[in-house]
Amino acid sequence: MLTAFARAFKTPDLRKKLLFTLGIIVVYRVGTSIPIPGVDYRNVQTCVDQASSNRGLFSLINMFSGGALLQISLFALGIMPYITASIILQLLTVVIPRLEALKKEGQTGTAKITQYTRYLTLALAVLQGTGLVATARSGALFSGCPVANQIVPDQSIFTTITMVITMTAGTTVVMWLGELITDRGIGNGMSILMFISIAATFPSALWAIKVQGKLAGGWIEFGTVLAVGLFMVALVVFVEQAQRRIPVQYAKRMIGRRSYGGTSTYIPLKVNQAGVIPVIFASSLLYIPSLIAQFSGGKSGWKVWIQENLTRGDHPIYITLYFLLIVFFAFFYVAISFNPEEVADNMKKYGGFIPGIRAGRPTAEYLTYVLNRITWPGSLYLGLIALVPTMALVGFGASQNFPFGGTSILIIVGVGLETVKQIESQLQQRNYEGFLR
Repeated sequence: MLTAFARAFKTPDLRKKLLFTLGIIVVYRVGTSIPIPGVDYRNVQTCVDQASSNRGLFSLINMFSGGALLQISLFALGIMPYITASIILQLLTVVIPRLEALKKEGQTGTAKITQYTRYLTLALAVLQGTGLVATARSGALFSGCPVANQIVPDQSIFTTITMVITMTAGTTVVMWLGELITDRGIGNGMSILMFISIAATFPSALWAIKVQGKLAGGWIEFGTVLAVGLFMVALVVFVEQAQRRIPVQYAKRMIGRRSYGGTSTYIPLKVNQAGVIPVIFASSLLYIPSLIAQFSGGKSGWKVWIQENLTRGDHPIYITLYFLLIVFFAFFYVAISFNPEEVADNMKKYGGFIPGIRAGRPTAEYLTYVLNRITWPGSLYLGLIALVPTMALVGFGASQNFPFGGTSILIIVGVGLETVKQIESQLQQRNYEGFLR
């Protein structure tokens, strides 16, 4: 692999793309360390050091921002508004006929959907930025920190608006940087930035587990976490590459004196067809009750129940709901992202058929049957991977700091494999040996 990287850097245009991508990554990481106006940086650092294990409500967004959320920096919101906007537009494509028609128009329709995603990203950035500023002003961002109420010393309307505008502008810059990587660099820009954000939190999280450990100076806990992480990476790589290949045969057709078709191919159905989206959906949905309870006054029964059962990641009710939501959203997302009837109609239109299955409706029913069969193990796998931090390290009392969480591992492995494949394909185009032999 190192030899392949060396050859990639020896190729002028590929080297330029790799260096450009690295440059954008540096700019992004610098932006995550720049505090926004109106924030007392010293008090923020004091609270971050004292509240390292009290991040449950904001852990998902903080992870996607590379730790910038709790720093309340320029890129505090990170890539999360864009991810949410993309998922919402993808879901609305199935519901709204206009968006579905745009999706079928090809490149022109995709460009319009991308523009809608940008507008929605800005709107979500304003909402999330306002919520973050309000949480920081109230002191709820770092509950238990003695200087939590002094993070934003000036709580005037002008300062609040300035902070929200700054974070929204930071989200816009992040979105622009991601698009630059996609156009002029290597891989999908948004995925690369997401990869960097998550990977940036690994060293500090690992060292925190070592510091908090009690066995042999923390090295036993550290080694256990590392072993569990490597096992999870191997498992995720294996499952993410697993797929069911449905053979498709195309009949030979004569047009004039030329014959077309007569080839055989396959439809790849991945075991984890939904990717990491069900985990993000389930996490976001479970954060909503906690967020509502946090900002509601009084000591009502429903608020107490939520605080006791849905704010702790190791509570049995939370674990059960989290697992069931992941399984549900896995089936839900696969149902809206893969249309067996459309695939069957396209096969029939071009003379394709599955051996032993009649074209048309029987083909659609067969694809639905196969898809449901492989989605079950895929959804159970997602649920188990997402619960590993809680189940594996509850004995060490460090579940909140476990760096190899299911969401992070799924994203890092998925983005890493996709980026390696893109570099591999470009190396093969230039008749070089790639990563795979």
